[in-house]
Amino acid sequence: MSRTPGGAPGDAGPGDVKPGDDRPAAARLTEYLAGRDPQPLFLLGDALETLRLFPAASVDCCLTSPPYFGHRRYANGGIGAEGRWQDYVAALGAVSAELRRVLKPTGSLWLNLGDTYRGKRQLGIPWRVAFHLIDEQGWALRNSVVWHKVKGGPDPSHDRLRNVHELLFHFALQPKGYYYDADAVRNAPRSSRVIDGAVVSATGVSGVRYRRQIELSTALSTAEKEAARAALDAILAEVGAGRLADFRMIVRGQQRATHSDETAVSGRARELQERGFCFLRYHPGGAKPGDVWDIMPEDTQGRAAHFAPFPADLCRIPILATCPSGGVLLDPFCGTGTALDVATELGRRAVGIDVAEEYLNLARERCGRRS
Repeated sequence: MSRTPGGAPGDAGPGDVKPGDDRPAAARLTEYLAGRDPQPLFLLGDALETLRLFPAASVDCCLTSPPYFGHRRYANGGIGAEGRWQDYVAALGAVSAELRRVLKPTGSLWLNLGDTYRGKRQLGIPWRVAFHLIDEQGWALRNSVVWHKVKGGPDPSHDRLRNVHELLFHFALQPKGYYYDADAVRNAPRSSRVIDGAVVSATGVSGVRYRRQIELSTALSTAEKEAARAALDAILAEVGAGRLADFRMIVRGQQRATHSDETAVSGRARELQERGFCFLRYHPGGAKPGDVWDIMPEDTQGRAAHFAPFPADLCRIPILATCPSGGVLLDPFCGTGTALDVATELGRRAVGIDVAEEYLNLARERCGRRS
């Protein structure tokens, strides 16, 4: 993905840079969506105009990084070159409205945006765009991921901190029932082990401390203590059998419920009240990724063309989690094709749109190296 312009009124209509194929873009798109071609389809043209060629509910997932507001000036104008941030938000809103139409009901939109300063004021552009999508178009925001770029460029300012992060928003068309494969993106779990005949979890939990807390508790009745010991034995057996990687035990009077002691809002608080104990069970497939990602920008790849440092590693979790195998990924600002290249590598099909023909040629070459 590259911060390429989104086009402007009067630009040439949508096309395709595929050599030797001069059919209308709509015909090629229809054929691609109905077929099984594993190679990406590239469409040349303005993002908004080209999206109007797509049938409704025809794409599984969208992952994109549009041009940022005020970061560059493009020869033919387009998204990112507006004079006011309000116009930039409106322009991206028009594109996202079309994305709502072309995404399947189970689809997701991942939107990467950086911020802009004007007159020594940080504008908060990513959140202004996000609130527009939420409030005006009804998107369900599921995550706001902080992309920590590990290293940032030189910052000449002397009166503020250095900027080393961007935001990646995950929107769904509906708050429930969208496609999401959490198991595909879990971190590999550590294994439990046996030490001196005792089962020890991946993080060293053997149950000894919990047994002591149960025995010494003045907040548990005799019957509750007996039930707590039996439940602890059972969960340790699950760890020993490999059905559970790790767990934590919460005992009434010893630990508190993780986020609230109010039984009206916390199931764990209710369980503590009713049973005297509860467990936090960790998935045997490993933990889900958090919402802060340490990923280096791709600014040292030795590529001839100048384009934004949107890294392939930023694309992997969104694609694996929200685009089904064999599904179609869309990037309406595809630039040199980072998202499409990762999608192809992961067994997804992909369509990329960009207004810059030279970038699409680079993207075609990049994605074709595999074949």
